Amino acid sequence: MEAISPIKKLWGMVRPVSHLQHRIRGYSPYQQWNRGIGVASSVLKQTGDLAVEPHLPPLNVQKQRGKAEFYEAIGRICQLRQKYLENRTVFVDGREMVPLLKALGARDEDFATLQAVNNVLIDDPTLPFRKSRNGRFCFDWNTKSLRRLEFQPFALSLEEDFKRHDSNTIRRFDEVDNDLQRNTVFQALLVFKGVMCHGITVNERPKLNYRSNQWVCTLFALRTVTTPEMLGEPALEGVHTDGVDHTMTTYLRSTNMSSNSAVTFLHDIKEKTGIRLNETSPELIQARAQHRNFLDTLLIVDNERKHSISPVYAVDASREATRDMLIFFTRKPVVGDHISSDIDSLIPHREKQLEFPIMSLSDGYELESAE
Repeated sequence: MEAISPIKKLWGMVRPVSHLQHRIRGYSPYQQWNRGIGVASSVLKQTGDLAVEPHLPPLNVQKQRGKAEFYEAIGRICQLRQKYLENRTVFVDGREMVPLLKALGARDEDFATLQAVNNVLIDDPTLPFRKSRNGRFCFDWNTKSLRRLEFQPFALSLEEDFKRHDSNTIRRFDEVDNDLQRNTVFQALLVFKGVMCHGITVNERPKLNYRSNQWVCTLFALRTVTTPEMLGEPALEGVHTDGVDHTMTTYLRSTNMSSNSAVTFLHDIKEKTGIRLNETSPELIQARAQHRNFLDTLLIVDNERKHSISPVYAVDASREATRDMLIFFTRKPVVGDHISSDIDSLIPHREKQLEFPIMSLSDGYELESAE
């Protein structure tokens, strides 16, 4: 276990606040106040009384070898991966995800913690009905490890089939912190995605480096909010893709959300980008899914299926309704004049360091048996 000194801990927590003015330029005083309060509350939450705080080690899937439940989980993941390979999308019920993630090394106590992790989100830079944070990670198949990458702004373009008022806009999100990245359930979700997606051939996007043996994963922690005055839209952009190779969406929880909310529709890639669900062609709708249980997870081969999501509706229209999600965008590094060419660094994060082992089926796990 790693012990963090009070001085190092204080500097690590206070330094991001000292840089807050630079990070929120261009926002109104009201937005700056709200974003500042959000960051400050997160800092206070994590600093506590500045006592020396031990940190448990990150997930290590290698240590699960030799356990019968690990090989049972790998067998089931192989089946799910085959469905993903054939259908280019797969939905996994959260009640099935729990034992799979435990078998990959997730600790029991981290499940409840993960459900509440989005309570520290702050106002989104462009959407008034959303609270958000993000973080960047690298799947490095040369070292068979996943590491946290330094902060970079974020952008999606019309060229990537993303049509919204903020398309082609460079956006700056506040970063997810250790309360999420040190959670072993979150880390197991990343390992799960790596196993599911590694080695799958996809329709290649222009301006991505498919010779690279690394993936860039941009993680979004999101809360969609509906109020009596405002309808929350998980996908205001309508029919779209996410500009990546593989999209994975995982449900955390909701409050006051009706049962007909947030249905995901999978559309043929020929469907028109940017249109609303009621404008789509029924014959081009290929599947639907709805996240309702903790850890319900959907994977999509992003450049082969478009998708749209219906709004978040409130059961009690006089009260706020919320929906909390984790969104994992994964793609190859960019090349050439891609919109993200200047904001796609592979440099590790200096303040929020994290690295842990990952695995693929080519490692031969599916061929072994527990001793």
